[in-house]
Amino acid sequence: MITLKPFYSSLVNSIFLCFFGIFGYVKSETPSITSLIPVFFGISLLIMSPGIKNENKLIAHIAVIFTFLILLGLIVPLMSSIRRSDIGAVIRIIIMIVSTILALFSFIKSFMNARKMKNENNI
Repeated sequence: MITLKPFYSSLVNSIFLCFFGIFGYVKSETPSITSLIPVFFGISLLIMSPGIKNENKLIAHIAVIFTFLILLGLIVPLMSSIRRSDIGAVIRIIIMIVSTILALFSFIKSFMNARKMKNENNI
């Protein structure tokens, strides 16, 4: 199975969060500042990108927490857009959720691989 490095998956996720968050805000008939929450998380993840690329453990763990929080935060807007039958919003939010899940998976797999390598080196 091919998996992206955490840096790339987080970068793609942050770009998706920013793009689709801004797009949703602009496209909305009644824009709300809360619809920009994914954008703020996306920008935060972009700022952390150099640390993630350099495999800084602290920054990577903070990025995982942010990624998990945005995943949780996208559930309510998804349910709301489903209730409103806003297919465009549903698709945008599902794309953000999928990219966020893939980024989380990439981070977790990377952490597991690092732990495995550490254990193998200690033997």
